[in-house]
Amino acid sequence: MHHRRLKSSARWQIPAVSKILDVLGQSDLPRRIVVDLVRRRLSQIRAGIDVPGFESIVTDLRGSLDQLRASRLQPVINATGIVIHTNFGRAPLATEAVRAVNEIGSGYSNLEYNLPTGERGQRGSYIENALALLCGAEAATMVNNCAAALVLIVHHFIEHPNKSEVIISRGELVQIGGGFRIGDIIEATGAKVREVGATNKTTVDDYARDIGPATAMILKVHRSNFFMSGFVESPSSEEIGALARKKRILFVEDLGSGAIIATEEFGIRDHEPTPAEVLKSGADLVCFSGDKLFGAAQAGIIAGKRRFIAALKREALFRALRCDKLCLVALQATVDLQLNQRTADIPTLALLQTSENELRARAAAICDELSKMCSGLQIAIGRSTAKAGGGTLPKSTMSSVTIEIIPSNCSVVAFAARLRNSAPPVIGYIANDRFKLDLRTVFPQQDDLVVKAIRAECTK
Repeated sequence: MHHRRLKSSARWQIPAVSKILDVLGQSDLPRRIVVDLVRRRLSQIRAGIDVPGFESIVTDLRGSLDQLRASRLQPVINATGIVIHTNFGRAPLATEAVRAVNEIGSGYSNLEYNLPTGERGQRGSYIENALALLCGAEAATMVNNCAAALVLIVHHFIEHPNKSEVIISRGELVQIGGGFRIGDIIEATGAKVREVGATNKTTVDDYARDIGPATAMILKVHRSNFFMSGFVESPSSEEIGALARKKRILFVEDLGSGAIIATEEFGIRDHEPTPAEVLKSGADLVCFSGDKLFGAAQAGIIAGKRRFIAALKREALFRALRCDKLCLVALQATVDLQLNQRTADIPTLALLQTSENELRARAAAICDELSKMCSGLQIAIGRSTAKAGGGTLPKSTMSSVTIEIIPSNCSVVAFAARLRNSAPPVIGYIANDRFKLDLRTVFPQQDDLVVKAIRAECTK
């Protein structure tokens, strides 16, 4: 089969790289990236059968540059009503954490230096001690995310080939973000997953029956990103802990969400188990995320018995999974806020606790501003239910307030797209043929930016 190729005479019609760059003009992207994009586009044209017109090539490249620019990490205004939004970077950092990251990141630090002795020091020792205190544990440490924490624990405590089974309830073999499944993560370490019970019902006897010479540990995974109701049963941590002690095997619980204080204090009815509660119940080790309800940077925090934490830190894999200095300093600042009971200064927890009356007052002020210059919009204040998100509190919703917009000069879909292209991007959602901005996840200091973005679209 013969493929048509660009005629040699047509190749003369392909513009020079320099000519295209001149027309594109200055860009806020590095010049090497722009040049590379132009060259790759021209190579595609040479491999084709037709040469587009010069203006068509330039227009196509401008669109590609816009897409490339939009893919760079940048701030966005989250008006979706999902507080811990995985697509938007999960937990926003506290002001103290941002200040600390700036101070440490812009210079040198005592990351692994003992100031009193003038010798090499231990990385993260202060944070580990503070985390242990916060979790009611003998010791604690951290790696770069909760999946890494689970991999480290399983990798270290299984013994090939004789003691390599991890017992887990069939109803806890959950899938987390990005399509990753708990079972796959466990098996990536070389361990074997031994499922017990049924999807909706597992008893302590199910665990007991399957414990054998090959059992390395019992793993309990908190269903932090979904819930089951109806004919459902699962044993408590106390029951599993008692069984594990009797059989002299390790009991590990993956909490995921990282709630340190009772979620009832946020006005949320559903209780999220805390690391201190789980360890007191009999777990040897607990792991959870640093960037969910804990409210800090991405990290996997491990707490529990001192001898097990010490063993994990001696594991060769620990170095590959450890946190860098910026993650550690953000954790340190957030841990201090938690210990000082300044949870209102942790953005995630503050957003969860904002009153509906406060949100309604802000919505009224925003609508007043918009009504002065945006006659082409129908604007109303509505009610909504916001969610914690990020694989936490799946049953819980919070009453919230929305600004609802119906544009007259374009479709709702087009209006949403335009706001996504504003600076900074404003991201809401469409429901009932209206574009909605949920103020539960918009910081008060961003209200003026929201008004400015909407005004800009009205005046186009």
